[in-house]
Amino acid sequence: MDNILSARALMGISLGFHIIYATIGIGLPLMLMIAEGLSLRTGDELYHQLARRWMRPAGVLFAIGAVSGTVLSFELGLLWPRFMAFSGPLIGLPFSMEGFAFFTEAIFLALYIYGEHRLSRRMLFLCTIPLAIAAAASAVLVISSNAWMNTPTGFRLVNGALVDVHPFRALANPAWAHEAVHGTLAAYAATGFAMAGVYAAALLRGHCSDYKKRALTLALAVASMSLPLMLISGDWAAMTVAVQQKPKLAAMEALFTTTSGAPLIIGGWPDPASGKVLYGIRIPKLLSFLAYRNPDALVEGLDAFPHGTIPDPRLVHPFFDLMVASFFIMLVAAVWFWWLRWRRREVPLDKWPLRALLFASPFGLIALESGWLVTEFGRQPWIAHGHMRVAEGMTQQTGIDLILFTFVSVYLALTTVLLKLLLQPASIGDRAETIQGDRHVDS
Repeated sequence: MDNILSARALMGISLGFHIIYATIGIGLPLMLMIAEGLSLRTGDELYHQLARRWMRPAGVLFAIGAVSGTVLSFELGLLWPRFMAFSGPLIGLPFSMEGFAFFTEAIFLALYIYGEHRLSRRMLFLCTIPLAIAAAASAVLVISSNAWMNTPTGFRLVNGALVDVHPFRALANPAWAHEAVHGTLAAYAATGFAMAGVYAAALLRGHCSDYKKRALTLALAVASMSLPLMLISGDWAAMTVAVQQKPKLAAMEALFTTTSGAPLIIGGWPDPASGKVLYGIRIPKLLSFLAYRNPDALVEGLDAFPHGTIPDPRLVHPFFDLMVASFFIMLVAAVWFWWLRWRRREVPLDKWPLRALLFASPFGLIALESGWLVTEFGRQPWIAHGHMRVAEGMTQQTGIDLILFTFVSVYLALTTVLLKLLLQPASIGDRAETIQGDRHVDS
């Protein structure tokens, strides 16, 4: 493989797997906090049992996320040394702060795991608060570095050298706020739907119990509350991109020509040769309205920017559509479930609503991965937008393709083990409830 393609593939695959581990690692602590809080407030022991059964996957995810994150830090230095030499004084601060958040999370996760018979229920709940906050803070700080690559700030270049460096300005770069908010909410929605899918599958198999119904309801409630907030933050992100990263917006919407009253194009395949989107659905003036709140506003297309400095819409537009479609798939499944739940005043056990939840369960992670790909492909060919191209920031060493195939094998093995462990809480609940039922009959 070409050296630059191998380096990008290795970094991309490593990040793609790490995002899955980190996403659930962000969402699970919030689930623990809510379950323990409900147990403390209502006195219902079942919520505490839910939290203790989720504890094991949370610990495993923390460990795997730590390993994959460490691998990424080495890859940054080994694969992109010139980029790190350029950006290190600026993005080193959020990475250092993320280290403190990581250790905070480790401390309170250990207290929560080993404090079952040593701490009161109130103290266990209090441990989950900094745990959930630290997990979210880790995501927010790492996203700052990615956002800086999209909107580099906090420095000046004089004869190719960094001067007037301000790390805190770099941390709070223009793209940080909307990326951090949208990304964190997406992690909560993805985790909630993934967990809801596990329990929906168990209910479809006929393993009906209060434990599973309570777990499904709680997980889906967290995901459902995140969805409208994601819609708002997504709109905010799109409006910000329209101002800060105009080539990315044009690639996302496959807008080849600068247009007043630009249409929104849903689906289709962008064809750079003809400058058209084949088989797409066009909604007149909607892009101008969504981007600038003016249906007649001028939206710059890909033709407004120099050749060789624009992203490829064939990579950006399909993933953007997949991200949006994933959101609506989750929304429909959640609305159907809650409508039936409201009408019947109990968890619906009908096959089709549960099948809809099971079908929608992976789309939170699909949306998150797609959104990340839109962010990365939409910045190309830049590694630091407007200052350094991808080819300028990479290593000159060869042999990366062998490392690539080795890492793919390792990550696939890790993910297989992880999925097995994540699917265990439902089966553990079955065995525990069976044992409790047998004891009740014997008594």
